[in-house]
Amino acid sequence: MAKKYSSKINKIRTFALSLIFIGFFVMYGGIFFRNHPIVMTIFMLVGLLFIIASTIVYFWIGMLSTKTVQVICPGCGKQTKILGRVDICMHCNEPLTLDPSLDGKEFNEDYNKKG
Repeated sequence: MAKKYSSKINKIRTFALSLIFIGFFVMYGGIFFRNHPIVMTIFMLVGLLFIIASTIVYFWIGMLSTKTVQVICPGCGKQTKILGRVDICMHCNEPLTLDPSLDGKEFNEDYNKKG
């Protein structure tokens, strides 16, 4: 069974989007405690913290995205970004690398780990 990979930038964006939804669900959970204003306020504040964390992650990935290498994918011909030694095309999931020593080797995300 082949492992499903996605681009690192898309993974981080998905994580940030999930933080927003978690924040909304936590805030929505506070509605069930309308008769207890302190508990409801705590739920609302914790939900707000999730949304603020999402904003920070989106800002961070935006700044990180400006430092990526932009290449033309040999598989689909579209412009994509490479973050690290190996990455996946954002459009067609083609494995990409700029490291000549990894050219021709099977894709593995562990190539990005130091050590």
